[in-house]
Amino acid sequence: MHPEKPGSGRVFLCAEFLVLFGLVPLLVLSLRQPGILVLVLWGGGFACWAASRAAPQGKALGIQRVLARFALCGAALTLATWALAPALFLSLPLQHPRFWALVMLLYPLLSVWPQEIIFRRFLFHRYGLLFGNRITAASAIAFSYAHIIYLNPLAVVLTLAGGAMFARSYSKTRSLTLTALEHALYGCLVFTIGLGRYFFSGAAWHH
Repeated sequence: MHPEKPGSGRVFLCAEFLVLFGLVPLLVLSLRQPGILVLVLWGGGFACWAASRAAPQGKALGIQRVLARFALCGAALTLATWALAPALFLSLPLQHPRFWALVMLLYPLLSVWPQEIIFRRFLFHRYGLLFGNRITAASAIAFSYAHIIYLNPLAVVLTLAGGAMFARSYSKTRSLTLTALEHALYGCLVFTIGLGRYFFSGAAWHH
């Protein structure tokens, strides 16, 4: 057997990263089938969980900092939506209160948890050596890029900012619980104040 060439492992990881986090979102977008999106999210989440079983498990320390930041950033996002898009403001809870309540209940479990497994736990564990101290940036960019499936720039911009916060929290604590909580807070707020339509595949894919 020939010895592995120096750097070949990094090349493989780089190619793997580009396939998983670069091509898969494009595949989902090209197919535009909700079932495929669910399969990628949950199938990918399960596979990433299994592949990162050795990842360190941190404690949810710093929750006060997360809540304080949410109070500030959440208030700013709420005021901006009220001022710039008054027709959308609180549209979901006012017009569809039962569906809104269902989203508040199920979104953290069905959407946030697998996303945090994929973009934080697995990505940090699998590609930490590849990106080094740029791993938080890689996580934020990959998370933001995945939202191209919604076909609007607002989803990409908001998730870049959110992804940077979630990645930073995970980098400091290695707590999946803490980052999932932070992600859920912002996600539920987005759906509540009226920006949820920018994160809904049905609205994006059936125009």
